[in-house]
Amino acid sequence: MRIRNRRTAALTFPADRWAANKAAEQVLRTVRGWGHQGLDEQDLETAVRFLVDAAVRDGGRRVSMHLGDQEDKILVVALSHQAGNSPEGDVFDGLRTLATVDSCGDDLAADGRRVWAVLNTGPHPRRP
Repeated sequence: MRIRNRRTAALTFPADRWAANKAAEQVLRTVRGWGHQGLDEQDLETAVRFLVDAAVRDGGRRVSMHLGDQEDKILVVALSHQAGNSPEGDVFDGLRTLATVDSCGDDLAADGRRVWAVLNTGPHPRRP
């Protein structure tokens, strides 16, 4: 995966029951440093937990988080390092309930399955 011409970060965690909480904490700390004024920290933490939990369920030994930003958007990707099944519908259903998630999805590659979300940190109307 290549993310160019923007700020990026990569973090790795053992794929265990603590991975989602550890990832949410470290991702939030990283993204805070990028200075997005409209960042909804609760949405970011929740999105990271959904993504990491889905990656852990793939059964690999580790989960990598890849972050990137461009203008008022933040890309959050969890890589399972394991070919997994399509995520359960509740992963995407949960992500879609978050007001700042613009899009989400998954794909399979040689290095494993990626699940991702794009969060909007700019001015936006709140969903009901």
